[in-house]
Amino acid sequence: MAHLVLVGLPGTGKTTLAQALAEQRNGAALDTDELVAANVGVAAAQYLRDEGETPFREREIEALRAALIRDTDTVIATGGGIVCSPEARELLSGEITLWLDCDDDVILARLGDVERPLLAERPAEALARLRRERAPWYEEVARARIDTSSSIEDALAQVNHEVRGLSR
Repeated sequence: MAHLVLVGLPGTGKTTLAQALAEQRNGAALDTDELVAANVGVAAAQYLRDEGETPFREREIEALRAALIRDTDTVIATGGGIVCSPEARELLSGEITLWLDCDDDVILARLGDVERPLLAERPAEALARLRRERAPWYEEVARARIDTSSSIEDALAQVNHEVRGLSR
């Protein structure tokens, strides 16, 4: 049985939705950024800022591997850039991976003043660049694309509908 893994740009609701889905399913939610932070002793964003993207992506893959050996009742929220790694995309290929997505203006409003190292300067332009770069990889690994622009309830309903359809 495959895990349910959520991918998507920062601010699309991966962590929030993973927690809600885990609660619905009486399972657990894991967040690869939290696993990275636990392993390195500082917040994932701080580690990315201090050490750079390459070491961070290596830690992120370690976190994904650790999450994937857990029970399949676990819902895994990934960092937005996990799909940048071919190794991570290969690991995700055997899972029920869903791409959470919404409009950039919704993402920017959700993120507000939250510091994101890859969006630090000119957030709208940086987000558009990340979308262009990562969209083909999200599409590659995802079995479905979920619009998370509205409420958590709507997103949960879409995810549950897709997962039911995928398990047939």
